[in-house]
Order: sequence, then structure tokens, then C-alpha cells
Amino acid sequence: MSGLRFAAPNGATLHHAIRQGRGRPVVFANSLGTDMRIWQAVVGGLDPETPLLMWDKRGHGLSEEGPVGMKGHAADLAGLMDLHGLSDALICGVSVGGMIAQQLAMDRPDLVAGLLLSNTGHRIGTDATWNSRIETVEREGIAAIAGPILERWLSPGYRRANPAAMVGWHAMLTRTPAAGYAAVCRAIRDADLTDAARGIGVPTLCLAGSEDGATPPELVRELADLVPGAEYRCLDGVGHLPSLERPGEVATMLRNLMERIG
Repeated sequence: MSGLRFAAPNGATLHHAIRQGRGRPVVFANSLGTDMRIWQAVVGGLDPETPLLMWDKRGHGLSEEGPVGMKGHAADLAGLMDLHGLSDALICGVSVGGMIAQQLAMDRPDLVAGLLLSNTGHRIGTDATWNSRIETVEREGIAAIAGPILERWLSPGYRRANPAAMVGWHAMLTRTPAAGYAAVCRAIRDADLTDAARGIGVPTLCLAGSEDGATPPELVRELADLVPGAEYRCLDGVGHLPSLERPGEVATMLRNLMERIG
């Protein structure tokens, strides 16, 4: 995907990729400790004329750091969409990206026509678990927690079959700035999107992975029960990042959602 850009629509410079085209746009939102590259294989399964937007949230990839809450991350995304004239889009977010998508649907419903909420929840974790992770990352760096994080991200089968890829995903995680990572941890810790989820009024698919140790299927099911009319699916043998393990199936789900939206 071409069209790599930098822009500061909401006070911080954000690295993003834009592809203009025709039809309804698809917008991708990443998880904690990842960047836009986790969507590349999914994009390959979509119509090449589909308009697309991907971005690195604050403190990740090549984007500038800056402590903001979930509303701030949603405002960053809204600013990029406004900048490029995108609206009425299908938003696909994984983990914290799914939380950003829920916040965007509440704050800027004009931008959202449908949602694929992958491996996420209306609330993720507890204050105690997030505070412990923040303390460890700020004291010892992300490398200190990388092993357990990768085990939650990707299923045992994927890890065994893809040792070279695991080296790459480890590098992506550990090269995330510790301060940027910790800032997003705080945003997740402080976010309760129960009301946002209940207020979603667009076609929504909530996707889980049976091997997800970060946002297990029961959490995703709880989110689906909150969202009016939401569909729930669980991919067997998949961890926290279906876009890496089953990109073709994620692309198919997006195409089906497109048809459902009309």
C-alpha cells in the first residue's frame, strides 16, 4: 500500500498510510505494541479499489508520542479521516484499536458505517494489572514482558510454524518506545466503554480467538451482548491477532460486512 504520510491533525504528528479509491472506505486501528504492518495481509484480500486508511497511534511506529486517553486517540483518528475526506467508513480495530473504534462511533458517528471489533472489549483488564505492567515497562523496558505478550498475541501452532516471523514480531514489539507503550496502557486502564458499546447503531461483528490470552472469547462475547444486534464469531486455534494468523478470513469478514452495510 502506497501513500505514506505524516500529519498532525490533533496536536501530534501521526504516521499513516492512505489509499484513495472508490466505494466505502476501510479504516484499520492497531493493537498495543504493534503498528500498521499487522494489516498488510488483510489489505491484500480486499478490492484494490477500496479506499483505505491505516495509522500508527501515538507512541507507536513512526508517530509522535503524547499521553492522551481513549477520547484523544479517537480524536486523532477522526482528524486523519477529516483530513483525507473519509466518512461513513467501515472501521476495523483490534484490541485497543477496537476500543478506539467504539469511542469514535460514540464521538463521531458520521464517520462510522460499520465496525469489526476484533479481540477487544468494552473494558480490558484491571487497574492493578495495568499499573503492574506500566511499572515494569518503565523500569525494565518492554523486553522484560515481551515473551508473555507474544504468547498472548499468537497461538502455539502459529509460533511453532513461523519462527522467523516471531523474530520480526518480537522486534516490532520491543522497538516500541517504552513511554509510548505505557501511555497507551494508561488509556486502556482508564477507559470504560460500556455506554459507548450500548449506543452503537451500525452493523457490528465482534471477533474472538479461542487461544487469545489477552482478550479471551468470553470478554468479546460480553462486548457483543452489549452492542445492539452485534454478531459474534470465534476463530478456533487463533490468538490475539487474527490479522496475522488468519488474514484471509478477516478480509472475507470485512467484505461481508461491506455487503451487509450496502
